[in-house]
Amino acid sequence: MTASPPVGPPRSNPRSVEAGEGRLSAPAAERNMAPVRAALAPLLAGLSGTVLEVGSGTGQHAADWAAAFPGLDWQPSDPDPLHLASIAAWRAGAGLANLRAPLALDVTAGWPETGPLAGVICLNVIHIAPWPVAEALVAGAGARVVPGGRLILYGPFREAGRHTAPSNESFDASLRARDPRWGVRDLEAVAALAAAAGFGAPDITRMPANNLIAAFRRG
Repeated sequence: MTASPPVGPPRSNPRSVEAGEGRLSAPAAERNMAPVRAALAPLLAGLSGTVLEVGSGTGQHAADWAAAFPGLDWQPSDPDPLHLASIAAWRAGAGLANLRAPLALDVTAGWPETGPLAGVICLNVIHIAPWPVAEALVAGAGARVVPGGRLILYGPFREAGRHTAPSNESFDASLRARDPRWGVRDLEAVAALAAAAGFGAPDITRMPANNLIAAFRRG
């Protein structure tokens, strides 16, 4: 995981390590960076404008995407001051004009002005946050993403009421033991939120480690 839940008190990710010059680095982000980038390429094709990442965590992905997709403006965000500092450090190191300064964003507490968005991306957040975070995230995206734009969610999901792998079932149990409001979400429930917010049915990309990318297009 690279992101902290966009709700509640700020907290740093214990899996992040200091990478120098104020940057935090998450090993999981390093592992999934190339597969996520490859999966995003066809989903972002034809989009123009600003893409908001919700829960940017260390900032590694935002810096990578800004370099890989220079035709888009990238807006990272996070509620955690430690993460915001790390994102800013990754931005300074990247030196890319299309990577914006990070926003402090808790999706349940009101969104700062972003203007119309080409897309909203959120990695590894909705299963480590209460369900109202998913509701607020999808509703906020629906209010800001332009027609034809994308809402893209990455992480583990249940499908048809079942876990897709024993490891996901164990992970879900560990999450709920830490906080009963957390847990691997049902893809169908997330898709229902997206439909209510004006998005179509999800395009599903199967990812390593039993994760999915669920990409919803705004109608």
